Amino acid sequence: MAQRPYASLVFWWGALERQARVWGRVEPVDDAEADAYFATRPRGHQLAAWVSPQSATIPDRAWLEARAAEVEREFEGRDVARPPYWTGYRVVPERFEFWQGRRNRLHDRLLYTLQPDGRWKRERLAP
Repeated sequence: MAQRPYASLVFWWGALERQARVWGRVEPVDDAEADAYFATRPRGHQLAAWVSPQSATIPDRAWLEARAAEVEREFEGRDVARPPYWTGYRVVPERFEFWQGRRNRLHDRLLYTLQPDGRWKRERLAP
């Protein structure tokens, strides 16, 4: 994200034949916001943030379980602090598209684009 701080998000509700897409700039949250969110997570999730070197190769499951036991002992009887490498990011929206499925593929698509003056421009897109 440091190289290209843009992302898109897709939310699909198949049973309702609806989808929302969001495009925007990605920015890190500050430490206070990351701390506040981390504090809302279940304790097991907080501990797992310390246990797992996410996506790194580990020797085996036993290593992971031993590390989990070690971290549980370390934080026994006290709150789990947020690891210094654990943070959050937000997508600051610049475009939204709302899609509604229709018969015969004549779907509704509405695109909202943020304009320089802060207003949102709405356009209907062909399916």
